Amino acid sequence: MRLVDWDAAQKESFVRMQFDAQSQFYTQNYPGAHYQVVLLNNQPAGRLYVHRRNDEIRIMDITLLPEFRRRGIGSSLLNQIMEEGRKHNLPVTIHVERFNPALHLYARLGFCLAEDKGVYYFLKWSPAMTEHYENTGYTAER
Repeated sequence: MRLVDWDAAQKESFVRMQFDAQSQFYTQNYPGAHYQVVLLNNQPAGRLYVHRRNDEIRIMDITLLPEFRRRGIGSSLLNQIMEEGRKHNLPVTIHVERFNPALHLYARLGFCLAEDKGVYYFLKWSPAMTEHYENTGYTAER
């Protein structure tokens, strides 16, 4: 928002409009999804949206505020979801923008490219996959 020449009220209005549109989309397309605020020492650190289906666990959104990144929080959250997938023998999937620095984290955790959707990669982790990956099938672009 620093790049636009808007006053604080215009920025607030735009962000609210975007949040409302995203919320409406998620509600319509992911019924029964769980929306969580990630807390660290009772302080909001991010959010996690997960939709548990019969055939997969879809991470709809995982976001940490910049000051909480690179502390192992994201890895911990993802490992918990992957453990749930392991327990129920379900794959874990997520859409990630192809320039997202977190692609390195997903690759390290064993997520593989399921589909290149242009702007997004559709990544998949499965309990049937081995725990060590030397080639994930995608690269994190910079």
